[in-house]
Amino acid sequence: MQERVHQVDWANHHPVDRAVLCFIRVDNSLLLIHKKRGLGKGKINAPGGRLEPGETPFAAAVRETEEEVGLTPSGLAHAGELSFIFTDGYSLSCSVITAEGYTGNPIETDEAVPFWCGESELPYHRMWTDDRLWIPLLLDEIPFRGFFIFRDDQMLDHLLRTGTEAALSRLDLAPLANQETTF
Repeated sequence: MQERVHQVDWANHHPVDRAVLCFIRVDNSLLLIHKKRGLGKGKINAPGGRLEPGETPFAAAVRETEEEVGLTPSGLAHAGELSFIFTDGYSLSCSVITAEGYTGNPIETDEAVPFWCGESELPYHRMWTDDRLWIPLLLDEIPFRGFFIFRDDQMLDHLLRTGTEAALSRLDLAPLANQETTF
């Protein structure tokens, strides 16, 4: 299994799963969750999960947020894209969505414990390692596209593109094969 981002043919890579994360932003705070099960169990993240067949990322963001914390997000916007390959063979492509509002009251479910966190006080030490690289871009409303290689929950390598570079289509990823990346 490749352990370097530049070793992956990202243009032809087909992830095992497609997923979404939904960050509700209100009054300089983010709604986060303490994840109780599944990938990332025990970590802090945003509501989200796998897309169902035929589902759009926006529809999945609404459904997953309602299921995990009882809120219906509104004012959705696309913030970025993340691609992950794990050395055990699993891979995931994730659309990162922001929401400027919501209806309902947050509730704990069997999947997550929701809580509000100030944007300047994010608990990165309890989150996935890659989050500290791209969440500041999300907060600054800078489009991003990240590529990550993980062994379990250890990030081995990454490449992060921002701004207009992040808007590249899948077919424009071939130049990654010639780029060295570091973290």
